[in-house]
Amino acid sequence: MKQSLASPASGLDTEPHYPEGSCAASSPTFENAGSCKNNSGWRYAVRNFTPSWFAVNMGTGITSILLHNLPYNGRWLQYISYVLFALNVLLFLSFLSISIVRYTLWPKIWTLMIRHPAQSLFLGTFPMGLATIINMIVFVCVPAWGGNTWKLAWGLWWIDAVISVATCWYLPFIVMSVHNARLEMMTAAWLLPIVAPIVASATGGIVAGVIPDPHKALITLIVSYVLWGTALPLAMCVLVIYFLRLTTCQLPPAAAVVSTFLPLGPLGQGGFAIMQLGKVAQTVFRETNTLSTVTSINAGDFFYLAGIFVALVLFGFGLVWFFFALATITYASKFPFNMGWWGFTFPLGVFTVCTVTLGKELSSAFFRVLGTIFSVAVALLWIMVSVRTIQKLLVGDILVAPCLREANKSVKTETKENA
Repeated sequence: MKQSLASPASGLDTEPHYPEGSCAASSPTFENAGSCKNNSGWRYAVRNFTPSWFAVNMGTGITSILLHNLPYNGRWLQYISYVLFALNVLLFLSFLSISIVRYTLWPKIWTLMIRHPAQSLFLGTFPMGLATIINMIVFVCVPAWGGNTWKLAWGLWWIDAVISVATCWYLPFIVMSVHNARLEMMTAAWLLPIVAPIVASATGGIVAGVIPDPHKALITLIVSYVLWGTALPLAMCVLVIYFLRLTTCQLPPAAAVVSTFLPLGPLGQGGFAIMQLGKVAQTVFRETNTLSTVTSINAGDFFYLAGIFVALVLFGFGLVWFFFALATITYASKFPFNMGWWGFTFPLGVFTVCTVTLGKELSSAFFRVLGTIFSVAVALLWIMVSVRTIQKLLVGDILVAPCLREANKSVKTETKENA
Protein backbone atom coordinates (compact mmCIF):
# COMPACT_ATOMS: atom_id res chain seq x y z
CA MET A 1 0.00 0.00 0.00
CA LYS A 2 1.45 3.36 -1.05
CA GLN A 3 1.93 5.66 1.88
CA SER A 4 0.89 9.27 1.77
CA LEU A 5 3.67 11.83 2.08
CA ALA A 6 1.42 14.21 3.96
CA SER A 7 1.00 14.61 7.68
CA PRO A 8 -0.30 17.41 9.87
CA ALA A 9 2.49 16.98 12.36
CA SER A 10 5.02 17.53 9.62
CA GLY A 11 3.06 20.27 7.93
CA LEU A 12 2.69 18.16 4.81
CA ASP A 13 -0.92 17.04 4.98
CA THR A 14 -4.40 18.37 4.53
CA GLU A 15 -6.33 15.28 5.60
CA PRO A 16 -8.48 15.38 8.76
CA HIS A 17 -7.26 13.56 11.87
CA TYR A 18 -8.87 12.06 14.90
CA PRO A 19 -9.31 14.37 17.89
CA GLU A 20 -7.72 13.72 21.24
CA GLY A 21 -9.47 11.06 23.26
CA SER A 22 -11.30 9.54 20.30
CA CYS A 23 -11.30 5.75 20.22
CA ALA A 24 -11.67 5.96 16.46
CA ALA A 25 -8.01 6.88 16.37
CA SER A 26 -6.91 3.59 17.89
CA SER A 27 -5.91 0.56 15.88
CA PRO A 28 -7.66 -2.71 16.71
CA THR A 29 -4.43 -4.62 16.19
CA PHE A 30 -1.81 -2.14 17.36
CA GLU A 31 -0.78 -2.86 20.98
CA ASN A 32 -3.51 -2.97 23.61
CA ALA A 33 -6.15 -3.86 21.04
CA GLY A 34 -9.68 -2.71 21.70
CA SER A 35 -8.62 -0.34 24.48
CA CYS A 36 -9.17 3.44 24.61
CA LYS A 37 -6.58 4.08 27.31
CA ASN A 38 -3.91 4.96 24.74
CA ASN A 39 -6.14 7.67 23.28
CA SER A 40 -6.54 9.97 26.25
CA GLY A 41 -4.40 11.80 28.76
CA TRP A 42 -0.61 11.58 28.86
CA ARG A 43 -0.53 8.27 26.97
CA TYR A 44 -2.19 9.88 23.98
CA ALA A 45 0.26 12.79 24.08
CA VAL A 46 3.31 10.53 24.33
CA ARG A 47 2.18 8.10 21.62
CA ASN A 48 1.55 10.97 19.23
CA PHE A 49 4.73 12.88 20.00
CA THR A 50 6.61 12.92 16.69
CA PRO A 51 10.25 13.84 15.87
CA SER A 52 9.00 17.00 14.17
CA TRP A 53 8.72 18.63 17.60
CA PHE A 54 12.49 19.00 17.69
CA ALA A 55 12.02 21.64 14.98
CA VAL A 56 10.81 23.81 17.87
CA ASN A 57 14.33 23.54 19.34
CA MET A 58 15.82 24.54 16.02
CA GLY A 59 13.62 27.63 15.77
CA THR A 60 14.02 28.65 19.41
CA GLY A 61 17.76 28.01 19.35
CA ILE A 62 18.48 30.01 16.22
CA THR A 63 16.40 32.91 17.56
CA SER A 64 18.45 33.00 20.76
CA ILE A 65 21.66 32.93 18.72
CA LEU A 66 20.53 35.77 16.46
CA LEU A 67 19.51 37.99 19.38
CA HIS A 68 22.82 37.28 21.11
CA ASN A 69 24.90 38.16 18.02
CA LEU A 70 22.73 40.96 16.61
CA PRO A 71 24.97 43.54 14.86
CA TYR A 72 23.21 46.46 16.56
CA ASN A 73 22.73 44.96 19.99
CA GLY A 74 21.67 46.00 23.47
CA ARG A 75 21.97 44.55 26.95
CA TRP A 76 18.26 43.84 27.11
CA LEU A 77 18.50 41.76 23.93
CA GLN A 78 21.27 39.75 25.57
CA TYR A 79 18.99 38.97 28.50
CA ILE A 80 16.23 37.85 26.15
CA SER A 81 18.70 35.56 24.37
CA TYR A 82 19.64 34.02 27.75
CA VAL A 83 15.97 33.36 28.52
CA LEU A 84 15.43 31.74 25.13
CA PHE A 85 18.58 29.67 25.63
CA ALA A 86 17.29 28.37 28.97
CA LEU A 87 13.86 27.71 27.44
CA ASN A 88 15.46 25.82 24.57
CA VAL A 89 17.42 23.57 26.95
CA LEU A 90 14.26 22.87 28.95
CA LEU A 91 12.26 22.05 25.81
CA PHE A 92 15.02 19.84 24.42
CA LEU A 93 15.34 17.80 27.61
CA SER A 94 11.55 17.51 27.81
CA PHE A 95 11.21 16.40 24.19
CA LEU A 96 14.05 13.92 24.59
CA SER A 97 12.48 12.43 27.72
CA ILE A 98 9.08 12.10 26.04
CA SER A 99 10.67 10.45 23.00
CA ILE A 100 12.51 7.92 25.18
CA VAL A 101 9.27 7.05 26.98
CA ARG A 102 7.43 6.77 23.67
CA TYR A 103 9.78 4.26 22.08
CA THR A 104 10.27 2.38 25.36
CA LEU A 105 6.56 1.82 25.97
CA TRP A 106 5.67 1.31 22.30
CA PRO A 107 8.81 0.08 20.50
CA LYS A 108 6.84 -0.84 17.36
CA ILE A 109 6.19 2.86 16.76
CA TRP A 110 9.87 3.31 15.90
CA THR A 111 9.54 0.97 12.91
CA LEU A 112 6.33 2.66 11.78
CA MET A 113 7.97 6.07 12.08
CA ILE A 114 11.09 5.04 10.14
CA ARG A 115 8.97 3.65 7.32
CA HIS A 116 6.86 6.81 7.09
CA PRO A 117 8.09 8.92 4.14
CA ALA A 118 7.64 12.26 5.92
CA GLN A 119 8.08 11.72 9.66
CA SER A 120 11.33 9.75 9.36
CA LEU A 121 13.01 12.75 7.73
CA PHE A 122 12.37 14.82 10.85
CA LEU A 123 14.90 12.74 12.79
CA GLY A 124 17.40 15.22 11.37
CA THR A 125 15.88 17.94 13.53
CA PHE A 126 17.22 16.26 16.69
CA PRO A 127 20.96 16.89 16.10
CA MET A 128 20.25 20.34 14.65
CA GLY A 129 18.27 21.30 17.75
CA LEU A 130 21.13 20.05 19.94
CA ALA A 131 23.63 22.05 17.87
CA THR A 132 21.88 25.34 18.68
CA ILE A 133 22.29 24.55 22.39
CA ILE A 134 26.00 23.78 21.95
CA ASN A 135 26.48 27.09 20.15
CA MET A 136 24.93 29.04 23.01
CA ILE A 137 27.04 27.12 25.54
CA VAL A 138 30.10 28.44 23.70
CA PHE A 139 28.72 31.97 23.39
CA VAL A 140 27.37 32.28 26.93
CA CYS A 141 28.58 29.59 29.34
CA VAL A 142 32.25 29.30 28.32
CA PRO A 143 33.00 33.04 28.78
CA ALA A 144 30.93 33.24 31.99
CA TRP A 145 32.06 30.05 33.71
CA GLY A 146 35.53 29.58 32.25
CA GLY A 147 37.64 26.64 33.38
CA ASN A 148 36.84 23.38 31.60
CA THR A 149 33.41 24.44 30.40
CA TRP A 150 34.68 24.10 26.84
CA LYS A 151 34.92 20.34 27.42
CA LEU A 152 31.14 20.20 27.88
CA ALA A 153 30.62 21.86 24.51
CA TRP A 154 33.31 19.69 22.90
CA GLY A 155 31.83 16.45 24.23
CA LEU A 156 28.31 17.36 23.16
CA TRP A 157 29.63 18.33 19.75
CA TRP A 158 31.13 14.88 19.18
CA ILE A 159 27.78 13.31 20.07
CA ASP A 160 26.01 15.73 17.74
CA ALA A 161 28.46 15.02 14.91
CA VAL A 162 27.97 11.23 15.14
CA ILE A 163 24.17 11.52 15.18
CA SER A 164 24.26 14.00 12.29
CA VAL A 165 26.32 11.67 10.11
CA ALA A 166 24.05 8.74 11.01
CA THR A 167 20.92 10.63 9.92
CA CYS A 168 22.58 12.02 6.78
CA TRP A 169 23.75 8.61 5.58
CA TYR A 170 20.98 6.33 6.80
CA LEU A 171 17.78 8.25 6.08
CA PRO A 172 18.50 8.97 2.37
CA PHE A 173 19.11 5.24 1.96
CA ILE A 174 15.74 4.59 3.64
CA VAL A 175 14.16 6.90 1.06
CA MET A 176 15.81 4.83 -1.69
CA SER A 177 15.05 1.38 -0.30
CA VAL A 178 11.86 1.65 1.79
CA HIS A 179 9.78 4.70 0.94
CA ASN A 180 9.30 3.85 -2.74
CA ALA A 181 9.37 7.56 -3.50
CA ARG A 182 8.42 9.19 -6.78
CA LEU A 183 9.36 12.62 -8.10
CA GLU A 184 5.89 14.06 -7.57
CA MET A 185 6.01 12.87 -3.95
CA MET A 186 9.20 14.76 -3.18
CA THR A 187 9.30 17.76 -0.86
CA ALA A 188 12.13 19.91 0.45
CA ALA A 189 11.89 17.89 3.68
CA TRP A 190 14.39 15.53 2.04
CA LEU A 191 16.97 18.13 3.03
CA LEU A 192 16.33 17.80 6.78
CA PRO A 193 18.62 14.82 7.52
CA ILE A 194 21.21 16.07 5.02
CA VAL A 195 21.56 19.54 6.55
CA ALA A 196 22.42 18.09 9.98
CA PRO A 197 26.17 17.54 9.26
CA ILE A 198 26.44 21.07 7.82
CA VAL A 199 25.03 22.43 11.08
CA ALA A 200 27.44 20.18 13.00
CA SER A 201 30.37 21.50 10.95
CA ALA A 202 29.43 25.09 11.76
CA THR A 203 29.12 24.20 15.44
CA GLY A 204 32.49 22.46 15.23
CA GLY A 205 34.05 25.67 13.96
CA ILE A 206 32.54 27.59 16.87
CA VAL A 207 33.69 25.01 19.42
CA ALA A 208 37.19 24.80 17.93
CA GLY A 209 37.56 28.53 18.51
CA VAL A 210 37.40 28.10 22.31
CA ILE A 211 39.49 24.91 22.67
CA PRO A 212 42.77 25.92 24.37
CA ASP A 213 44.73 22.93 23.04
CA PRO A 214 45.60 23.74 19.40
CA HIS A 215 45.96 20.06 18.45
CA LYS A 216 42.49 19.20 19.74
CA ALA A 217 41.21 22.28 17.94
CA LEU A 218 42.90 21.09 14.73
CA ILE A 219 41.23 17.68 14.98
CA THR A 220 37.88 19.38 15.51
CA LEU A 221 38.53 21.67 12.56
CA ILE A 222 39.45 18.85 10.16
CA VAL A 223 36.45 16.76 11.18
CA SER A 224 34.23 19.79 10.68
CA TYR A 225 35.55 20.33 7.16
CA VAL A 226 34.82 16.67 6.39
CA LEU A 227 31.29 17.05 7.79
CA TRP A 228 30.78 20.07 5.53
CA GLY A 229 32.02 18.10 2.52
CA THR A 230 29.84 15.15 3.46
CA ALA A 231 26.60 17.05 3.37
CA LEU A 232 26.76 20.20 1.24
CA PRO A 233 27.36 18.48 -2.14
CA LEU A 234 24.59 15.99 -1.32
CA ALA A 235 22.28 18.90 -0.45
CA MET A 236 23.07 20.44 -3.83
CA CYS A 237 22.06 17.18 -5.52
CA VAL A 238 18.74 17.25 -3.66
CA LEU A 239 18.20 20.89 -4.64
CA VAL A 240 18.60 19.95 -8.31
CA ILE A 241 16.00 17.19 -7.93
CA TYR A 242 13.71 19.54 -6.03
CA PHE A 243 14.01 22.18 -8.75
CA LEU A 244 13.10 19.50 -11.31
CA ARG A 245 10.10 18.49 -9.20
CA LEU A 246 8.88 22.10 -8.96
CA THR A 247 9.24 22.74 -12.66
CA THR A 248 7.91 19.45 -14.05
CA CYS A 249 5.18 18.70 -11.51
CA GLN A 250 3.38 21.44 -9.61
CA LEU A 251 3.97 23.72 -6.65
CA PRO A 252 3.58 22.09 -3.21
CA PRO A 253 0.03 21.93 -1.78
CA ALA A 254 -1.06 24.73 0.54
CA ALA A 255 -0.24 22.73 3.68
CA ALA A 256 3.34 22.15 2.46
CA VAL A 257 4.06 25.62 1.07
CA VAL A 258 6.26 26.54 4.04
CA SER A 259 8.68 23.74 3.10
CA THR A 260 9.88 25.91 0.22
CA PHE A 261 12.00 27.81 2.77
CA LEU A 262 14.02 24.69 3.64
CA PRO A 263 16.61 25.15 0.82
CA LEU A 264 17.84 28.24 2.69
CA GLY A 265 19.09 25.88 5.42
CA PRO A 266 22.05 24.19 3.68
CA LEU A 267 22.93 27.35 1.74
CA GLY A 268 22.87 29.72 4.71
CA GLN A 269 24.45 27.35 7.21
CA GLY A 270 26.92 26.11 4.60
CA GLY A 271 28.07 29.67 3.97
CA PHE A 272 28.43 30.46 7.66
CA ALA A 273 30.20 27.16 8.37
CA ILE A 274 32.88 27.61 5.72
CA MET A 275 33.55 31.18 6.92
CA GLN A 276 33.76 30.15 10.58
CA LEU A 277 36.05 27.22 9.81
CA GLY A 278 38.33 29.44 7.73
CA LYS A 279 38.46 32.05 10.46
CA VAL A 280 39.53 29.50 13.07
CA ALA A 281 41.94 27.86 10.60
CA GLN A 282 43.94 31.10 10.44
CA THR A 283 44.91 30.68 14.08
CA VAL A 284 44.98 26.90 14.46
CA PHE A 285 46.99 26.20 11.30
CA ARG A 286 49.63 28.72 12.37
CA GLU A 287 49.88 27.34 15.91
CA THR A 288 50.17 23.73 14.71
CA ASN A 289 52.30 24.47 11.62
CA THR A 290 49.71 22.70 9.50
CA LEU A 291 50.72 22.56 5.78
CA SER A 292 53.84 24.57 6.64
CA THR A 293 55.95 22.27 4.43
CA VAL A 294 53.70 22.96 1.46
CA THR A 295 53.69 26.75 1.50
CA SER A 296 55.74 29.48 3.12
CA ILE A 297 52.62 31.44 4.05
CA ASN A 298 49.99 30.56 6.62
CA ALA A 299 47.70 28.06 4.90
CA GLY A 300 44.90 29.23 7.18
CA ASP A 301 44.81 32.54 5.30
CA PHE A 302 43.96 30.70 2.09
CA PHE A 303 41.25 28.70 3.84
CA TYR A 304 39.82 31.92 5.25
CA LEU A 305 39.74 33.74 1.89
CA ALA A 306 38.31 30.68 0.13
CA GLY A 307 35.63 30.50 2.81
CA ILE A 308 34.56 34.09 2.18
CA PHE A 309 34.36 33.44 -1.57
CA VAL A 310 32.30 30.26 -1.19
CA ALA A 311 30.01 31.97 1.35
CA LEU A 312 29.27 34.80 -1.09
CA VAL A 313 28.39 32.28 -3.80
CA LEU A 314 26.10 30.34 -1.45
CA PHE A 315 24.51 33.58 -0.26
CA GLY A 316 23.70 34.54 -3.85
CA PHE A 317 22.24 31.10 -4.55
CA GLY A 318 20.23 31.41 -1.34
CA LEU A 319 18.69 34.66 -2.57
CA VAL A 320 17.27 32.77 -5.57
CA TRP A 321 15.57 30.18 -3.34
CA PHE A 322 14.42 32.92 -0.98
CA PHE A 323 12.65 34.55 -3.91
CA PHE A 324 11.10 31.20 -4.95
CA ALA A 325 9.83 30.69 -1.39
CA LEU A 326 8.29 34.17 -1.15
CA ALA A 327 6.74 33.84 -4.60
CA THR A 328 5.26 30.45 -3.73
CA ILE A 329 3.73 31.76 -0.50
CA THR A 330 2.29 34.76 -2.35
CA TYR A 331 0.88 32.48 -5.04
CA ALA A 332 -0.65 30.11 -2.46
CA SER A 333 -2.27 33.07 -0.68
CA LYS A 334 -3.72 30.99 2.18
CA PHE A 335 -2.21 27.98 3.91
CA PRO A 336 -3.20 26.28 7.20
CA PHE A 337 -1.08 26.41 10.32
CA ASN A 338 0.81 23.24 11.22
CA MET A 339 4.16 22.15 12.61
CA GLY A 340 5.65 22.83 9.19
CA TRP A 341 5.51 26.53 10.03
CA TRP A 342 8.61 25.97 12.14
CA GLY A 343 10.23 25.44 8.76
CA PHE A 344 10.13 29.22 8.40
CA THR A 345 12.34 29.98 11.36
CA PHE A 346 15.49 27.86 11.21
CA PRO A 347 16.28 28.09 7.47
CA LEU A 348 15.68 31.84 7.46
CA GLY A 349 17.60 32.04 10.75
CA VAL A 350 20.76 30.33 9.47
CA PHE A 351 20.58 32.38 6.27
CA THR A 352 20.51 35.42 8.54
CA VAL A 353 23.55 34.12 10.45
CA CYS A 354 25.41 33.89 7.13
CA THR A 355 24.34 37.45 6.28
CA VAL A 356 25.46 38.83 9.65
CA THR A 357 28.81 37.02 9.41
CA LEU A 358 29.43 38.41 5.94
CA GLY A 359 28.77 41.88 7.30
CA LYS A 360 31.30 41.29 10.08
CA GLU A 361 34.04 39.76 7.95
CA LEU A 362 33.65 42.20 5.06
CA SER A 363 33.04 45.22 7.33
CA SER A 364 29.95 45.87 5.21
CA ALA A 365 27.19 48.11 6.53
CA PHE A 366 24.84 46.68 3.89
CA PHE A 367 25.15 43.12 5.17
CA ARG A 368 24.96 44.31 8.81
CA VAL A 369 21.73 46.21 8.20
CA LEU A 370 20.25 43.39 6.12
CA GLY A 371 21.25 40.90 8.82
CA THR A 372 19.56 43.03 11.46
CA ILE A 373 16.35 43.23 9.44
CA PHE A 374 16.37 39.47 8.93
CA SER A 375 17.07 38.90 12.65
CA VAL A 376 14.10 41.00 13.72
CA ALA A 377 11.91 39.22 11.16
CA VAL A 378 12.97 35.81 12.53
CA ALA A 379 12.28 36.92 16.12
CA LEU A 380 8.79 38.16 15.21
CA LEU A 381 8.18 34.98 13.24
CA TRP A 382 9.23 32.88 16.24
CA ILE A 383 6.74 34.74 18.46
CA MET A 384 3.90 34.22 15.98
CA VAL A 385 4.61 30.52 15.41
CA SER A 386 5.07 29.89 19.14
CA VAL A 387 1.72 31.47 19.99
CA ARG A 388 -0.08 29.49 17.27
CA THR A 389 1.60 26.27 18.40
CA ILE A 390 0.52 26.78 22.01
CA GLN A 391 -3.03 27.52 20.87
CA LYS A 392 -3.18 24.35 18.79
CA LEU A 393 -1.58 22.35 21.57
CA LEU A 394 -4.18 23.45 24.11
CA VAL A 395 -7.05 22.22 21.94
CA GLY A 396 -5.22 19.03 20.94
CA ASP A 397 -5.25 19.75 17.20
CA ILE A 398 -1.52 19.40 16.68
CA LEU A 399 -0.71 16.20 18.59
CA VAL A 400 -1.04 13.57 15.92
CA ALA A 401 1.29 10.82 14.68
CA PRO A 402 0.86 10.26 10.93
CA CYS A 403 2.60 6.89 11.06
CA LEU A 404 0.01 5.60 13.57
CA ARG A 405 -2.89 7.04 11.62
CA GLU A 406 -1.77 5.43 8.39
CA ALA A 407 -1.22 2.11 10.19
CA ASN A 408 -4.81 2.41 11.44
CA LYS A 409 -6.05 3.03 7.90
CA SER A 410 -4.20 -0.04 6.66
CA VAL A 411 -5.73 -2.19 9.41
CA LYS A 412 -9.23 -0.90 8.69
CA THR A 413 -8.81 -1.56 4.98
CA GLU A 414 -7.59 -5.10 5.60
CA THR A 415 -10.46 -5.69 8.03
CA LYS A 416 -13.05 -4.61 5.44
CA GLU A 417 -11.43 -6.78 2.76
CA ASN A 418 -11.38 -9.82 5.05
CA ALA A 419 -14.98 -9.20 6.03
